Amino acid sequence: MTAARLELICPAGNPAALRAAVDAGADVVYAGFADETNARNFPGLNFSRDEMADGVAYAHERGCGVFVAVNTYARAGNPGPWRRAIDDAAALDADAVILADIGLLDYAQRSHPRLRRHLSVQASASNADAIRFYHRSFGVKRVVLPRVLTVSEIAGLNSRIPVETEVFAFGGMCVMAEGRCSLSSYVTGQSPNTDGVCSPASHVCYERRNGDLVSRLGDFTLNVFSEDEAAGYPTLCKGRFVTHGRASYLFEEPSSLNVLAMLPELAAAGVRALKIEGRQRGRAYVSRVVAAFRRAVDAAARGDTAPVGELDAMTEGQRHTAGAYHKSWH
Repeated sequence: MTAARLELICPAGNPAALRAAVDAGADVVYAGFADETNARNFPGLNFSRDEMADGVAYAHERGCGVFVAVNTYARAGNPGPWRRAIDDAAALDADAVILADIGLLDYAQRSHPRLRRHLSVQASASNADAIRFYHRSFGVKRVVLPRVLTVSEIAGLNSRIPVETEVFAFGGMCVMAEGRCSLSSYVTGQSPNTDGVCSPASHVCYERRNGDLVSRLGDFTLNVFSEDEAAGYPTLCKGRFVTHGRASYLFEEPSSLNVLAMLPELAAAGVRALKIEGRQRGRAYVSRVVAAFRRAVDAAARGDTAPVGELDAMTEGQRHTAGAYHKSWH
């Protein structure tokens, strides 16, 4: 007996990564414009309008869709950049826009009613009432669920909502409910919610100290790595701090979500799509991760055992987790 085939949604942080994801077997790539309208607003990432047009054409010619992320919150009194991003996504024939801001959802519905609207994880919609509200009020067709629900909770949710669900499958973890984290702004003045950036590269510094590698964010030391440790990117939620005379990770240890072994469970729970995190990653990473998930998703759809373990070296800190999907705590 074959299972429902999960749709594979893959990251494209630049044109090269987009082509790599498409060529490796993505069903859909997601990307953003090179400004604060998307939640990965880092130097060297994202797309100009011409690059997005070329990317959409490349993907569509090969049977792959493109979702445009306009998933930060518009600044009070200045919604223009966000509205232009929605307008341009529609003009460039994007298959959907990924939105979180209620005002932008309303604008997209009124201005481009035929443009498919997906609810970003930044909206933190994790219960049936909230999701039905977004569907009823703004015609949302799909919701990207925050990484706080167990598989059984997702199954129960899917039985009560009229929209598709998309869940994260691989990549960096966020310890806060998505859309609610402002930790970065306390050190850098910038947060993912409005600026589209957590721990902006302009504030990141690495230095050698007594043979160790020290990572800093602004004026704060976030971690000290010995030579035998893998050094992660410095974010406050994954910093290692000294309390009671002992250095430890106070929020969460650096690790990556990896659901390769859980695909049949997620499909049985009614999940429609898997989202790979990683728009800050290069094309080699994207190509390898997408190809591995392509093989696993196809195997699961045939009822075969999906190959696991081949992405261990690609995880953050060389550690992976099932996250909240199998949580035993409440």
